[in-house]
Amino acid sequence: MVFQYTNAFVTIASVNFEMLVNFYTKLLEQKPVSLVPNVYAEFNLVSMQLGIFKPKNTNESEFEAMSNDKPLCVDAKSKISLCLEVSNLEDAIAHLTALGYPPPGDISIASHGREIYAYDPDGNRLILHQAARGSH
Repeated sequence: MVFQYTNAFVTIASVNFEMLVNFYTKLLEQKPVSLVPNVYAEFNLVSMQLGIFKPKNTNESEFEAMSNDKPLCVDAKSKISLCLEVSNLEDAIAHLTALGYPPPGDISIASHGREIYAYDPDGNRLILHQAARGSH
């Protein structure tokens, strides 16, 4: 038997569904291509779809990053990152900062280019990456 798939996409669970959908609508400068209010939203990214879903009440505790009485925990050790390649890293940082979510650290230099870590309202890691000239 051969494992075959027809598509792949990333989803983010959030009990703060509307806040996260609003954040990604502004960050990506597009409305969801599919929206079921308070249940599921999907964005088409270049070569990928990003889905945001509200977990069922019985599963909420598994996905909670913050609650109304606790601050956002950016120090959570998530192993998953949403990496977005950008054409201008400074412009992307300015855009995130204008949305109220400035990256907490500095730009780092890697063999593949420059990058910076940022976080969405639920504390999910975003890696904004600008490729080194000639690497793509």
